[in-house]
Amino acid sequence: MDSAASAPPTTVRARPTLRDVAQLAGVSPKTVSRVVNGEAGVSAPKTAAVRRAIAQLDYRPNFTASSLRRSSGRSAAIAALLEDLANPFSAALHRALEDAARERGVLIFAGSVDENPDRERELVHAFTRRQADALVVVPASDDQSYLAGELNAGTPVVFVDRPPVGLRVDAVLADNHQGAASAVHHLVAHGHRAVAYLGDLQTIATARQRFQGFREALADHGIRPVAAVHDLHTEAETAAAVRRLLAADTPPTALFTSQNLVTIGAIRALLELGRQDQVALVGFDDFPLADLLQPAVTVIAQDPAEMGRTAASLIFRRLDGERWRPRTHLVATRLIPRGSGEIRGPYPG
Repeated sequence: MDSAASAPPTTVRARPTLRDVAQLAGVSPKTVSRVVNGEAGVSAPKTAAVRRAIAQLDYRPNFTASSLRRSSGRSAAIAALLEDLANPFSAALHRALEDAARERGVLIFAGSVDENPDRERELVHAFTRRQADALVVVPASDDQSYLAGELNAGTPVVFVDRPPVGLRVDAVLADNHQGAASAVHHLVAHGHRAVAYLGDLQTIATARQRFQGFREALADHGIRPVAAVHDLHTEAETAAAVRRLLAADTPPTALFTSQNLVTIGAIRALLELGRQDQVALVGFDDFPLADLLQPAVTVIAQDPAEMGRTAASLIFRRLDGERWRPRTHLVATRLIPRGSGEIRGPYPG
């Protein structure tokens, strides 16, 4: 006999309510609400009774009924799903969103997706359960059609840094293709023909766009890539890849690194090998202290602050009732020459 079939049915216990807590504690629901929200005016004995009841019932506040919500039904909070809050790009993007939101008296809830599609969905569920007014998303998954329900319910959604898949919403993107191309043109102008590409995960749309811009720019000069290494996502992986490239029979004279952590890994390898003044490097994304290294690092700088401001503007315009057909909003990049990208190659520029 199937043991599952013979097992007794599971009893599903109803989730305890605020009124259940009030009844067990012998106080009014309003008193429980004050204790839950940390408000003053409740005596110590009643506070203790409420807390004992909460612990006994394993009561969890209903965030959708929170006193934080406005009379309009909004929670006065926007949820931001970012790649990694510890990354300088994500940190700058978050700060720009926060600054714009503060002017409207709105909070930002933020979480790191960590390139994990399951984590992306978990965060979306957590934030929408708390009735966030809007979502700003840097996606990790390859299909965001699961957000259609939120969109149909009137929740504004804006994607940043990476385009949406399976969903028609506004997207704020850096001009990745042109930025990578400008890096290649710069290296070729400084005498390099053996240019290697070091890229992030190929599952990331921005990585694919940057590689396409890199490859097409080389083709414009009649040059083929001497090497292309993909799916690098840590400094250690990149450093190992650079050591392998420079030990090859035909090593590159220049590197294009397509993400700031990849750039840092490449710099570590060049410093370890004592090749930092011999191999040119241009990195996509600026990062703190890049201008203080020797040589200082030439970068294709994105503008995460402008991307954040643009995303916030789109969100608040939607919340204010404006309507338009969703589209992609490109934010220009700029090349900042500092030294590493100007190391001369063996060919005339």
